Amino acid sequence: MDVLKSMFKSNVRQYGMIVALVAITVLFQIMTDGILLKPLNVTNIIQQYSFILVLAIGMVMVIITGHIDLSVGSVAAFVGAVAAVMMVDYGMPFYVVIVLSLIIGGLVGAWQGFWIAYMKIPSFIVTLAGMLIFRGLTMDVLDGQSIAPFPKLFQKMSNGFLPDFGDGKLHTLSIVLGIGLSILTILQEIRDRRTQQKYGFDVLPLPLFYAKLVAIAAVINLFTYVLAQYKGIPFILIILFVLVVVYSFVMKKTVMGRHTYALGGNEKAAMLSGVKTKRVTFWVFVNMGVLSALSGLIFAARLNAATPKAGVNFELDAIAASFIGGASASGGIGSVMGAIIGGLVMAVMNNGMSIMGIGIDRQQVIKGLVLMLAVAFDIYNKKKNAV
Repeated sequence: MDVLKSMFKSNVRQYGMIVALVAITVLFQIMTDGILLKPLNVTNIIQQYSFILVLAIGMVMVIITGHIDLSVGSVAAFVGAVAAVMMVDYGMPFYVVIVLSLIIGGLVGAWQGFWIAYMKIPSFIVTLAGMLIFRGLTMDVLDGQSIAPFPKLFQKMSNGFLPDFGDGKLHTLSIVLGIGLSILTILQEIRDRRTQQKYGFDVLPLPLFYAKLVAIAAVINLFTYVLAQYKGIPFILIILFVLVVVYSFVMKKTVMGRHTYALGGNEKAAMLSGVKTKRVTFWVFVNMGVLSALSGLIFAARLNAATPKAGVNFELDAIAASFIGGASASGGIGSVMGAIIGGLVMAVMNNGMSIMGIGIDRQQVIKGLVLMLAVAFDIYNKKKNAV
């Protein structure tokens, strides 16, 4: 029991957000008379908020370094506009446009990262300027009008689904993938437990560990079963899954990830330890630019159009998702999985309140209060640990 209490205290924000996500989901499932978790609505949540989750992955890395990026929504809109011009006006192949768009996003991130990392201009100022610059460029590229439609294959990036090999009511491939993923996850959990025991770390007692494995398998298979009742697993969910796996590995297992945390924890100490802090900051913003571009492409494919108003408030949702998911306002703390959980909390709240007919004005008030409580909780924990 003491081990359980100790592990919960050391991971209170992560576990707290999981509990909060479950509680909010159950609450809105009841308040919407079961509409929230219907297969069609679950699929809509994934597709409608996927671009925010992509941004949240990059934003949490920026916040971990102690910086902020206010330009991501405008960059997403700008890249979507440029992609539309290349595909619709010039007829370029969509796969070439995707590659070029990601490169453009990386160059935008490099431009901003240079001023922040090497010229030491505060990220708030640089990205605020970027927000204005790229919003203006978006309207200029589009000439104030929307450009549509996109090629069908490009639209499938956001609106398509995995094909199936069965003819039944359920999407068989989704069920099979869910079973396979649950098995791989359980094997990874067992491997991690053995590694922790090998190095003398505290681990969950066996009964609780088995309960954890059962819960993980149940959640994964229930989720894929719900999706299988509609059209199966969306392509965008595969993209998100790959991003989460890759970026979680980078942040936990690589030198770049450790240096990112070190920079956010204490920049001077990191520099004295040999961390090239300027380079780390620069590449974090390059990465943010690439993910902003990807988010812009996903959003454009979802709408089947590039519009001057695309990306409005994306940065606020991405920042909120990061903080709600456990990132610290002072840097050095946060995780990719936490940002995803925070983004899902926002998505479930938005979708649930929309189903209930709550106006956008009240939705903004509620989201603001949730963000304030998340940051207040972070400050409370720091003060408590300092005592």
